[in-house]
Amino acid sequence: MARGLPDGAHLRARRWDVLVLGSALPGLAAAVRLGMAGLRVLVAEEDAAARTPDLLREPFFTPGGPVLDGCLRALGVALIDRRALEPQELSYQVLLPESRVDVGGVPLTTEELVAWGLAKPEEAAVLLHDISEAGRAEGQVLLESDLTHKSAGRRVRNATTGAASRGLPASLPEAGDDLGRFFDAQSRLLAGDSTRNLTPEAAARVLGGALAGGARFPQPEQTLRALLRRRLESLHGEIRTLGCPFGLVELGDAPGLARIGPDDAWLGRAMLLNAPGERIAHALREWQQDVPKLVTGKAPTHRRLAVQLVGLREAVPEPLADRAIHWDGSDASPIEIAQYPSSRGSRFVDLVVAREIPFDADDEREAARMLETIAEFVPTDPRQAKRAPLAPRPLWDDETARGPRSAGLGWPAAVDPRTPGRSTVFQLPRNEVASLGTEGDLLLGWRIGDVIREAIG
Repeated sequence: MARGLPDGAHLRARRWDVLVLGSALPGLAAAVRLGMAGLRVLVAEEDAAARTPDLLREPFFTPGGPVLDGCLRALGVALIDRRALEPQELSYQVLLPESRVDVGGVPLTTEELVAWGLAKPEEAAVLLHDISEAGRAEGQVLLESDLTHKSAGRRVRNATTGAASRGLPASLPEAGDDLGRFFDAQSRLLAGDSTRNLTPEAAARVLGGALAGGARFPQPEQTLRALLRRRLESLHGEIRTLGCPFGLVELGDAPGLARIGPDDAWLGRAMLLNAPGERIAHALREWQQDVPKLVTGKAPTHRRLAVQLVGLREAVPEPLADRAIHWDGSDASPIEIAQYPSSRGSRFVDLVVAREIPFDADDEREAARMLETIAEFVPTDPRQAKRAPLAPRPLWDDETARGPRSAGLGWPAAVDPRTPGRSTVFQLPRNEVASLGTEGDLLLGWRIGDVIREAIG
């Protein structure tokens, strides 16, 4: 980081206790947690990210139950707002070439696997029960862990049998057969893991969490991101848009950024890097700014592309659930299909179709290919559905950019939010818990918010 101001610069400096650089979900959770401690917090969001509709940034699936409720309670979300997230027995559908399986509670999912000929009744019941129990055990450990110390990996005892219950049951089928593809489609999409380097503990939580049902907002324009933004604003936290180049600076012990053009600096007693380090470094190079070592990282290989359509509700196939995972078993990533209530009225529905694509792929071409793949489930006739323009691609505040994930990386590994040699600059090592989806994001933000609070007093 550049120390002091650039030569010849006369910048106005504004100061907060903590500056959060980037608008990804974990950083919003951390900002809320810091605001609850009475600290003044600023979240700096890139203008391209701010112009992306919340529905396109909303998690595809949010597991219901104690982990979600524990996170929202820890973030001080009022009971009335927690109740706005309605529990759903049906988590989502898995759309495979030869089957359309509803996933929810163990009895429902057992019945579905048997009806589609993917498993025999006793086999399905035992397997799903074991996955559900393993997922419940991982959820308990998640809530007890702070994610930032080695205690994150401690074992939990199964309350029923007294045996250690971590990871997937040994009876889980191989990915090659039909039942294996059913589970593989879910873990690959929910964990964002196209490399399949998913730890057994993370896979157990992802698959087991779905067997406990989901949670979603029933009203238009209600999203998890909007909920956290409102909570932060109630604590007098600020969210500002960055629409100009900047450089990273350090004035005394205060890290922050110097905006190029407006000629001012936003500083904090501490700074949290809430965007991929490589993307911040890329932006700084584009602007011919110094690139400190603390923002270097592996180049992203994939990112999530989301397309929004507004369609007539009657044009959407009635058997299609509000959430669906479509996968043909190929090397291409599964496609997510999500339906949301439309602000245009009950005759309409907002559809979000998304998948992970190579980072440098052409957006329009990939969007057209994706919609063509699922044409039987999503209306494409212009008289029935109108496709919105693709959202702008953020330069640095790109929460969907994913680098290569090493084998074994992920839950229950402990994360280190501190940057070497910088006691007041912190990072969000999202890649290490990204396999836990929404729960990982909320827990990571909660725990790292506490680490920063303790560090700056």
